[in-house]
Amino acid sequence: MSTPTYPSRNKHSSFWPLDSAAAAVDYTAQHWRSLYYFNCFRLVIGSSLLIIFWESGFTSLGSYYSSLFLYAGVGHVFFSMLFMVFIRLRFPGFDQQLAIQVISDIVFFSVMLYASGGLPSGLGVLLLVSLAGAGLISRGRLALFFASVATISLLLQETYSFWTVDFYSAQYSQAGLLSMAYFAVAWLAHRLAGHTLASEQLAEERGIDLANMAQVNQLVIQDLQEGVLVVDKHGYIRQRNSYAERLLDFNPSTEKAPLPKLSDCMPELAARLTTWQGDSGTNFDLLRLMHSNALVRTRFLPIQANSRNGVVIFLEDMGRVQVQLQQLKLAALGRLTANIAHEIRNPLSAINHAAELLEEEQLENNTDSRLVRIICDNTRRLNKIVQDVLQLNRRNIPKPDLFDLHEFMQKFLEEFCHTEKISGGAFVLKNTNSHLISFDRDHLHQILWNLCRNAWRYCRQKNGSINIELSASANENNVYLDIVDDGEGVDPLQIKQIFEPFFTTATGGTGLGLYIARELCETNQASLDYIEDMGGGHFRIICQSSQSCL
Repeated sequence: MSTPTYPSRNKHSSFWPLDSAAAAVDYTAQHWRSLYYFNCFRLVIGSSLLIIFWESGFTSLGSYYSSLFLYAGVGHVFFSMLFMVFIRLRFPGFDQQLAIQVISDIVFFSVMLYASGGLPSGLGVLLLVSLAGAGLISRGRLALFFASVATISLLLQETYSFWTVDFYSAQYSQAGLLSMAYFAVAWLAHRLAGHTLASEQLAEERGIDLANMAQVNQLVIQDLQEGVLVVDKHGYIRQRNSYAERLLDFNPSTEKAPLPKLSDCMPELAARLTTWQGDSGTNFDLLRLMHSNALVRTRFLPIQANSRNGVVIFLEDMGRVQVQLQQLKLAALGRLTANIAHEIRNPLSAINHAAELLEEEQLENNTDSRLVRIICDNTRRLNKIVQDVLQLNRRNIPKPDLFDLHEFMQKFLEEFCHTEKISGGAFVLKNTNSHLISFDRDHLHQILWNLCRNAWRYCRQKNGSINIELSASANENNVYLDIVDDGEGVDPLQIKQIFEPFFTTATGGTGLGLYIARELCETNQASLDYIEDMGGGHFRIICQSSQSCL
């Protein structure tokens, strides 16, 4: 942001600024506006002197030489009106225009002073106002120069009047006192302008600091991982960050749009604010937002000592907090289960080996092996849990490969139906279009095995019970792999839990299948979601398409 620069008293002369090329200063619109008002004042003074001269016969204006006074007054008014145009054009420069205006005042007032009979007319006092105004407008740089010119002009006028006017006694003592007044006023204007300049520079620096601080505060607020609302004393939302807009479903508004009112946008939050203003010690329960269905914790912080002058509202997304807590729990659980799994596998292997030996012995003796089979089945189930836990903790690095998804699905379904002893007619592969994707083959094989086994478990287990459809997104950047069964689907109350680890509704399930499947999808930059349809279970894998071909 460019800031106006002002002259330094150490750099420019206070007496002869027009003689130096370094005196050029970039004056702002405020300087020119001050010069315009100063010129209006000059025009009013000149017009007033002419009106008094014409209408009143009791003054000494023009008492010695009335026609000369009239010409000088008209010339002063004409010059003032002419400079109205020059100020609007801003030509010539600011310093030149100010110097010409003040020197013209000195010349015209000196002529009118001579035409009115000298110092007894009192016109010399008018220059004090002009010198003071010029000193303030020029920031004191030209004040002493103008005072010197006014003093010389006054002394020359007294000397000329003494030589040309009969019976006129020169009043050099009064002229000297008036000249001292000129310099005193100029010096005071010079000092006052210096203080004004310092105050302006300080105010400008403080303004820049405040603007920078406001920008930093805005950046900090926008980067906060919780919603922030700034509400004034009238209940209008003055400021909000992007996280609050996302929680409250606000549309980014333009600067000309009216400020939203909290009671109109969020009446339940406005009611809490009113309650808190009555009792700041009130503890509120978690709030469920209607727009985003997010669960938030509300905190209120007054801007000033009086909470009714404005308040900052913090909205902490508990869903995000719960996700973070879950990640911490899973990390700790992963380390714990990995250690436990290693300790379990050794005795489990020994039990399984002993059971197999016992089963062989019972087969030789033709005895019932039902109890041995129970031992073997449960050891295999425990071993499967241990393997899943170890894989969950290890999270293999993907080795993506470029392949045709349709061809891969055909081979997978043949292998799956053969291994699980399922009729091939139970699966219907729709859409014969080919789609090239980049995915780890082993990971995709494991994901599909879990999904297809769940679909077969909960479907009607008839021909065409499970539909697998391949499709591309509208922009063909993603490939959709949908697995839909004709079962009852997932209970709506359990949809948010099905991807949590160790959550299962099956009697012999481990609760890790869907969780591992989603983790493997995310490892391959894909996603696994459950789609709520009218009937049946519907899982969708969205993976990136490397090339779409028909």
